[in-house]
Amino acid sequence: MSASIDQAFIKQYAAEVHEAYQRQGSKLRATVRSKNGVKGASTVFQRVGAGTAASKARNGIVPLMNINHTNVECFLQDHYAGDWIDKFDELKVNIDERAVVTNAGAYALGRKTDELIIAALDGSTNEAIGTNVGETDNDGLTRNKVLRAFEMLGTADVPDDGNRVAVVGWKQWSELLAIQEFVPWKGGTQAKRWLGALWMPHSGLTKTGALRYCYFYHRTAVGHAAASEVMTDVTWHGDRAAWFVNSMMSQGAALIDAAGAVRMRCKE
Repeated sequence: MSASIDQAFIKQYAAEVHEAYQRQGSKLRATVRSKNGVKGASTVFQRVGAGTAASKARNGIVPLMNINHTNVECFLQDHYAGDWIDKFDELKVNIDERAVVTNAGAYALGRKTDELIIAALDGSTNEAIGTNVGETDNDGLTRNKVLRAFEMLGTADVPDDGNRVAVVGWKQWSELLAIQEFVPWKGGTQAKRWLGALWMPHSGLTKTGALRYCYFYHRTAVGHAAASEVMTDVTWHGDRAAWFVNSMMSQGAALIDAAGAVRMRCKE
């Protein structure tokens, strides 16, 4: 047997964890503004305001747009997901123990990525609710509440460019299926497009008391940063006759533009 067989195991495991994270991990990372390869403990996302066009006299000076530039700092956090693989486990069970731990680590880090993005969304207080339009905290996800959020994004000049996303809880997904305009499609629990946005269910949205916080937002309203993508360290511990597998990442998320993220509070 080759003396480097352990290195082959380590490299294969690390590749499997990365692949599993890409395939089965975060649902929300692709729906927000993303920055990779960050150096340092934080990074900055630029926010550019709207410019104003104006006319000028012949041979006059071209007027400036006076665009407002602000920035949002996103702090990165280190996260770990470790477990043991006993040397003889695969001899005693009818499952691939390495695959089990691979997927468990990928799912754990994927959920953590989504938790960071959801926490950033929770920073928005831009809410599609109010007695003047008929939505209350005693309602679930109604057609009126969805249209109110849609209206608020439009009023704020949030681009309707195919980059809008709506993420709701599973209870709210069931309520969407009772809305006639949403129903005619095949796909079960697959994400779908409606009102110019990608709609998807998610089990990890914040629930406060009886209220589930759902969001209708634009991709550029939230930023996600990664100093380190998912990486894996595998070490042999002779005293335990087992491998210790540690999957880890360094990532963060921040709300860039609250006007581009509308919260829909839904009773559950």
